[in-house]
Amino acid sequence: MKLLSLFSGCGGMDIGFEGDFLCLSKSINKTMHPEWIKAETDHWVKVVPTCFETVFANDILPEARTAWVNYFSGRKKNAAEIYHLESIVDLVKKAKSGEQIFPQNIDIVTGGFPCQDFSVSGKRLGFHSHRSHSGKLLDHDEPSVESRGQLYMWMRDVVSLTQPKMFVAENVKGLTNLADVKAIIEHDFATAANGGYLVIPAKVLHAADYGVPQSRERVIFFGFKKSALTKSALQELSKEKITESYDPYPKPTHAYTVKSQGLVPFVSCADAFEGLKEPEFTADLSQKYFSKAKFMGSHCQGQTEIKLHSIAPTIRSEHHGNIEYRRLNKEHGGKLDAELERGLNERRLTVRECARIQTFPDDYQFVIPKQGNANSLSASGAYKIIGNAVPCVLAYHIAKSIESKWNLYFGGGPQ
Repeated sequence: MKLLSLFSGCGGMDIGFEGDFLCLSKSINKTMHPEWIKAETDHWVKVVPTCFETVFANDILPEARTAWVNYFSGRKKNAAEIYHLESIVDLVKKAKSGEQIFPQNIDIVTGGFPCQDFSVSGKRLGFHSHRSHSGKLLDHDEPSVESRGQLYMWMRDVVSLTQPKMFVAENVKGLTNLADVKAIIEHDFATAANGGYLVIPAKVLHAADYGVPQSRERVIFFGFKKSALTKSALQELSKEKITESYDPYPKPTHAYTVKSQGLVPFVSCADAFEGLKEPEFTADLSQKYFSKAKFMGSHCQGQTEIKLHSIAPTIRSEHHGNIEYRRLNKEHGGKLDAELERGLNERRLTVRECARIQTFPDDYQFVIPKQGNANSLSASGAYKIIGNAVPCVLAYHIAKSIESKWNLYFGGGPQ
């Protein structure tokens, strides 16, 4: 199934949708989904590949492209050609002018359209963003439809141009609390291809319910091409309450916000940090580097110590002083007595620890020194792209849920 990825960042959604990556063993409910396991060790599993293959990706951040191409070059010979470092607005304009920009015969489009204007940690400007599609401050005379807060409309245009069987869009939970924003976006997505798409009511998923050791809630939009759906699927997906066998939203596998039979315990920070050495004793460049921003007081954002036996706070894309502490000293309110007694120093989370919390595999390198003609990637840039990403394991749950129902929806597909 050919997948076209938009607002791809460093590829959390793409890794999850393709599968075949390493994650913590505790992140997978092996009783509920034994068929997901390709290989297993004491603390790690490799999940099976899905039926999806990313054939197009894009973003405007050079550091995101550097990381994505570095990782996927080990899996795709043409990784550098697949990733387009251009704004979606510019890509759509070129496509509408007659250029062959997007691949043909696309089966699914995915995209986490920019969330800064909807996030509760931002200014919450929503559709009235002061930023353009390229991230720059808007001029007064620049069309508002090209603002960062309306880039989902350009994702809709890509759907109209490529006519996939379905699409998946992702954004922050805060979007659902901004007036009628969710309903407006659902309505606008449904106008793709002259009203040719059925958009079901969006839902918020909590990542910790799916084996991600983090407090991260995301709203997920699903759209289906009406003419591609089977008669029964069109009927079922049009219902106010969708029958479980047709519902594309993945069922929780871990007990965090929900408690029911068959769920396994949530994954904690201690689980996520399994096997990691302190920065001064590791050869992993992503574990060596951590923010040196000074402690600014517990009243400021990003100044708290993570709780080892709970989930982590949301990993944010802002860096500098907004990366939470791995541990604080006693003077600053540190509670990890056993670690402090061992002489371990106060420090913020490393790049690798943030990546583990976002369920990226350890073979994904986020700190890349400049070598020859290759682009480098600093720790600062790494924090930014990790915080912007969709957790790989959450994306995998979404992908496997869709894959398992593909035949129901479209009357054919993966065997």
